[in-house]
Amino acid sequence: MRHVWRSLRDAFTGLKYCFATQRNMTIHGVFGGLVLLAALLLKVTALELLLLTAVICAVLVAEAFNTAVEKAVDLCTREQNELAHIAKDVAAGAVLLTAIFAVIAGLFIFAPRLWHLFSSWGS
Repeated sequence: MRHVWRSLRDAFTGLKYCFATQRNMTIHGVFGGLVLLAALLLKVTALELLLLTAVICAVLVAEAFNTAVEKAVDLCTREQNELAHIAKDVAAGAVLLTAIFAVIAGLFIFAPRLWHLFSSWGS
């Protein structure tokens, strides 16, 4: 059981490191929190809330893997290396794809509600 607690502690330490040192992780976390707050204020369905939570988590996971790849590449090579550069770019691209998908999911969920909200103000 001691190994389980140690593994959990290490996992939380890794997340703490990401949020403390990676600006984009913090940005994604803050925006994710704001999206969840907006979801509650706009009374999205439980399924929509689940989808929003899933895409927010996916972005944070992608960002954490990006950090891990960057640190592992930095550990393996100190000099300029095209393969190291490609590995970092691909990891960053994965974060970008995940974030784009999250924005699209958010638009599908929020756009009709916001359209209705703003169009009713003019009436």
